[in-house]
Amino acid sequence: MMRNLVIRFFINAVALWFASVIFSGFHFDTTGTLLVSAIVFGILNAVIKPILIIFTLPINVLTLGLFTIIINAIILKLASYWVNGFHLDGFFTAVLSALVISFVSILLNSFMGDEN
Repeated sequence: MMRNLVIRFFINAVALWFASVIFSGFHFDTTGTLLVSAIVFGILNAVIKPILIIFTLPINVLTLGLFTIIINAIILKLASYWVNGFHLDGFFTAVLSALVISFVSILLNSFMGDEN
């Protein structure tokens, strides 16, 4: 279990770093800030994201799940708000970054396999 948490933490960190390389409006002051952001982002994904998905279920059904991208962007903006040194300029950058982070996370998780 602890191993899975550490793996997910590093996947989040790599995905966040990759998005910061692609988008100029998405950056971290230090590597430590990136690592703290990965932790906060993971906690928000585990705690707040399920609540948001439940509350937005009707619109999520109407958009065939595409509204989840907006939820991911909201989670990303919350993380940038709570972590000093994590800068995310604008909601459109958050949406595009959320897409990249989701893609990188899916890709890295597929390489890791399912050990559950």
